[in-house]
Amino acid sequence: MGTDLRQLPDDELVQRMREGQVEALEVLYDRYARVVFSFAVRIVGDGLLAEEVLQEAFMRSWQQAGRFEIARGSFPNWLLSITHNLAIDEIRKRQRRPQRADLVDIADVLRSEVDTTADVEETAEASELRERIRAAMATLPPAQQRVIELAYFEGLTQREIAALLNEPLGTIKTRMRLGMRKLKEVLGPQEEP
Repeated sequence: MGTDLRQLPDDELVQRMREGQVEALEVLYDRYARVVFSFAVRIVGDGLLAEEVLQEAFMRSWQQAGRFEIARGSFPNWLLSITHNLAIDEIRKRQRRPQRADLVDIADVLRSEVDTTADVEETAEASELRERIRAAMATLPPAQQRVIELAYFEGLTQREIAALLNEPLGTIKTRMRLGMRKLKEVLGPQEEP
């Protein structure tokens, strides 16, 4: 193979992972391992546990490469979503609370850790998407913003959020549903250029 895989964009590397090329996974690992580890540490608060989450996140990306769709978002965002879910699962298994990941801006993590050779167009699109999401969240009433942040960034269940906020469970469920519906309306479908 004459192609230097390190020069390929993420979506092409994912395609090669689908075809079973371990080298493509290695390139993506080199590109994003620090980001994933940093993000996992901020959620689980433990370096050894974060290392386990890191390894599992890349294993899942290998196993589920066929599920990645570039039209739905960038590879780093997909990988961080996998990482987030795994980290929250680990915390729940150990019956611990995540560290203050709600104070973490994924964009800042990516900006400070990602390979600087990232495609300019992808970077611009990711930045635009972050701004759209921030703007969409700002349209929500504070109570809806809070329950969505507690559920996503702190990994709390709706029952735990209700207890934390001293609100009825039905109220929390309604806020979550209305907030997610409004976000979906505001963000609308992702259109390809």
